[in-house]
Amino acid sequence: MWRCIVCLLGALPAWLTAATVVFLGDSLTAGYGVSEEEAYPALVARALAADPRTAGWRVVNAGASGDTSAGAARRLAWVLRARPQAVVVAIGGNDALRGLPVGELEANLRAMIARIREAGARPLLIGMRAPLNLGPDYAAAFAAVYQRVAAELEVPLLPFLLEGIALDPRYNQADLIHPNAEGHRRIAQRVAEWLLPLLAESR
Repeated sequence: MWRCIVCLLGALPAWLTAATVVFLGDSLTAGYGVSEEEAYPALVARALAADPRTAGWRVVNAGASGDTSAGAARRLAWVLRARPQAVVVAIGGNDALRGLPVGELEANLRAMIARIREAGARPLLIGMRAPLNLGPDYAAAFAAVYQRVAAELEVPLLPFLLEGIALDPRYNQADLIHPNAEGHRRIAQRVAEWLLPLLAESR
């Protein structure tokens, strides 16, 4: 299920007075195969706490293993009950692994971004890529979804969550899909560098 750095249930009143960022994703975000403290959202939380610009931000890891963009869209209403100031959408890997239509991915991303904004939060998008064994046309169309959605909806985009990590045995578990602790550390460093100024502006 979810790995919460700050638990949603039973903690809503505290959230209402704190700047909160939620990471909405799948097993890559949940930290499959590593400890909760080693997953990249927890490491990003430490980076935010150490920076004066974002020291007051709370981080919630709303990653759910096996989730698709459709599943994340269904969970979003529950996430937004906490009234976060920012929601990082890092979803789509399982859509690609299942070869789901890229049109469905795009529709789900657009719907989530609209709902996040309607709730008064700022959406931040992290891209995913499809494995090449699904064919170059599918992979290209899949990658183009994130670029198009970000450009047309004017959403900040980190192009690929696993940049420099994907398929590298040094940074992945034996399945070469899920990052190991060192992989998460590298992801967190890149995500934090991208996220820190954006959250400082959002506050």
